[in-house]
Amino acid sequence: MNYFLSIILIFLIFEYILEIISKYYNLRSLKTNLPLEFNNFYSQKKYTLSQEYTRENIKFTIYTSTLNLLIMISVISFGGFNYLDLFLRNFNINNDVFLGVLYFVIIILFNTILSLPKSYYSTFYIEQKYGFNKSTKTLFVSDTVKQIFLSMIIGSIIIFLLLSTYEYIGQYAWLFCWFFLSIIIVLMPIIYINIIAPIFNKFQKLEDGTLKEKIQYYSQKVKFPLSEIYIVDGSKRSSHSNAYFTGFGSNKRIVLFDTLLKNHTDDEIIAIIAHEVGHYKKKHIVTNTVISIFSIGIMFYLLEFFIKNQLLFDAFKMDYISNYAGIVFFSILYSPINVFLSIVLNAYSRKNEFDADKYSVETIDDKKNLILALKNLSVSNLSNLNPHPFYVFLNYSHPPILKRIEAIQNLK
Repeated sequence: MNYFLSIILIFLIFEYILEIISKYYNLRSLKTNLPLEFNNFYSQKKYTLSQEYTRENIKFTIYTSTLNLLIMISVISFGGFNYLDLFLRNFNINNDVFLGVLYFVIIILFNTILSLPKSYYSTFYIEQKYGFNKSTKTLFVSDTVKQIFLSMIIGSIIIFLLLSTYEYIGQYAWLFCWFFLSIIIVLMPIIYINIIAPIFNKFQKLEDGTLKEKIQYYSQKVKFPLSEIYIVDGSKRSSHSNAYFTGFGSNKRIVLFDTLLKNHTDDEIIAIIAHEVGHYKKKHIVTNTVISIFSIGIMFYLLEFFIKNQLLFDAFKMDYISNYAGIVFFSILYSPINVFLSIVLNAYSRKNEFDADKYSVETIDDKKNLILALKNLSVSNLSNLNPHPFYVFLNYSHPPILKRIEAIQNLK
């Protein structure tokens, strides 16, 4: 057997087994006894509901992971990528760049169609069953059409730039590709908040009042360059809550989900905002951006050695060698490195969450409201209070809620 094919199949199966084991342990770690810390927040009935929600989500993801693995192995084993390539070549498209863009667009479309049943079931069965879904089927269809359209437009532009670079620049194409994607990574938050997000949600400025005054006072106190505070209508799709900020330099925007305002006191919201400001002040966002740019540089450098490797194309039963197929196959071959990186980055992210919690407590000089906010977020989202450490190690970008509360309580 082709050794590239062996590496790919072995790792796909290994990653799947690792995921199943971690989810099995996570199911086993569910405890019927409510943690003492949550005695005044969770009723036993609602705590039991949170365990059922966690259990159902895990079982569903096991099913979808199994299906995805079988589809991927089948596509690789039966030469599905080659059939797509031959089908497109029948149209006598002489430009490899345009041929590659079509190749990627069809793969994106195929993946989107495959994910639709999963998304529909998750939204209208699981989320609906546990009271989170606020979306309608009309809105679901509208969102799906918008997502497909945006994915195809943005994906086509990026792939066109990358393939053009490999087609016409040659030896140092990987450097130019690295440069292009680095710019996109830096600009994407601005593009998202100003162009993409408004396509799906309405953003309104926070009205004058006590909360706005408190946010502005806190921002001035810690010298956070706040320009605007927006409320986003997240409740039209889900009752889950969130808050984030975006922008460059002195043009920072804080965005609060309307569900956050509904479920939390003003002081809790200030504690949550202080946590987000902590990420900014501790340079976590800048560091994450630098890490992303650096890791993409490594990926493009390694791609240079595989993009037209005959053995790699043989593994996927390809009749023709091309830059666009080489990028697809290398991304699959690169997945073991991606898994390792995600574990490392998740560990780093968990550390940053502790640091941001500490910053919040220090700057508002109060532990109580951040703890209350975390507890209320956990209850309203039916969070798993006792995830297994191995599952956390593989998947969690945030520490388990009880660990965060313990760390906050231990702050001096």
